[in-house]
Amino acid sequence: QVQLVESGGGVVHTGGSLRLSCEYSGSFFSNAIMRWYRQAPGEQREVVAIILSSGSTNYPDSVKGRFTISRDNAKSMVYLQMNGLKPEDTGVYYCNAMVGGRTYWGQGTQVTVSS
Repeated sequence: QVQLVESGGGVVHTGGSLRLSCEYSGSFFSNAIMRWYRQAPGEQREVVAIILSSGSTNYPDSVKGRFTISRDNAKSMVYLQMNGLKPEDTGVYYCNAMVGGRTYWGQGTQVTVSS
């Protein structure tokens, strides 16, 4: 069983930065595909970053160049560094793990970017 706990959300002004953390409890973290999603009010949940077990990363155009996902396999942690934040980045950010054929979600952390 895997548990994910996000932290690091908050309120920032446009142009500010935040670093989200996701603590992974369970086995096989180094094999897990990790993603960060966000969900704005009234919108569908969308992926904003992915990191494979190899360390390869990918981002949608909306955050490319501003967001950076990373992982620390020794600590079973995933991070999302968000720079140049915009009001449209506001939402609840969720950590997601795919491992052993199963998908797990954290409870989410709120990010609010004020204009």
